[in-house]
Amino acid sequence: MKNAQNFFLKTRDGERIFYSTNFTPGEQSENIIVFNYGLVCSNFHWKHQIEYFEEQGYSIIIHDYRGHFQSSGRNHLENITFENIAKDVYEILDEVGVQSCYLIGHSMGVNVCLEFAKMYPQLVKKMILISGTVFPVHNVLMNTHLTSLMNPLMKKALVRFPKHLQAFWRYGGWTPVVKKIILNGGFNPKRVGYDFIETYLNKLGELGPDLFYHLINQMQLHQVLAYVADIETPTLVMGGNKDKVIPNYQQRLITEQLPHAELYISHEGSHVPQVDYPEMYNERMKYFILDQA
Repeated sequence: MKNAQNFFLKTRDGERIFYSTNFTPGEQSENIIVFNYGLVCSNFHWKHQIEYFEEQGYSIIIHDYRGHFQSSGRNHLENITFENIAKDVYEILDEVGVQSCYLIGHSMGVNVCLEFAKMYPQLVKKMILISGTVFPVHNVLMNTHLTSLMNPLMKKALVRFPKHLQAFWRYGGWTPVVKKIILNGGFNPKRVGYDFIETYLNKLGELGPDLFYHLINQMQLHQVLAYVADIETPTLVMGGNKDKVIPNYQQRLITEQLPHAELYISHEGSHVPQVDYPEMYNERMKYFILDQA
């Protein structure tokens, strides 16, 4: 952000959560957006949206989840849950004096948004949910059940070969083969270049395979279907019709389950359509936020 101010929040359980704003805490604003990124991702995935909405005059909050990047919590993986992340966001809003906001989430960030909307419905004006799922993730990831079979193998590898797995996680992404797999599997290669992938993999390498394993199991265990129909927040559900990570029928299901939701599926959009087509997605998100805001 051009006018970023950086802070650390000390949470109720003693963790330090890093967050940034483009406004001075205590200032009142009616147009505050809180971004929530995906599984072992970063706020880099919101690069185009942060630039756009800041230029449009919106107040923005970005944060590192507990256990991620500049936030503490890596030594307490068991406490990295969607409930605790939602509480962290609540404490950030309370600290900066925000009484309502717009939530935007991508992939695992959808779980964060839905959990927050369940716990603090009075604080959420509207939500925008991109490429998420309300099904247990092992049942839908890559549109197969294979991840459920790979899960115990990764658990064993973390125990038996922790240093080797950590080294591959940190440096394996720099191989041309891995870059190509990530680009073609998660993005639209006609719209996204290798420079974006390299930055993404560099940030990914800062996080560990143990955190990935923990969070994907949190997504598997998250009982979001039990309460999603009770969430009254106006919601825009977005996705790409070429999503190879979370099949876009999941976006239709989320739209059907939420009482006040509308659907937007883009042609040729991947799992990260806000990166593939930033101008189109930015305009659609802004229209939704402004519509009867």
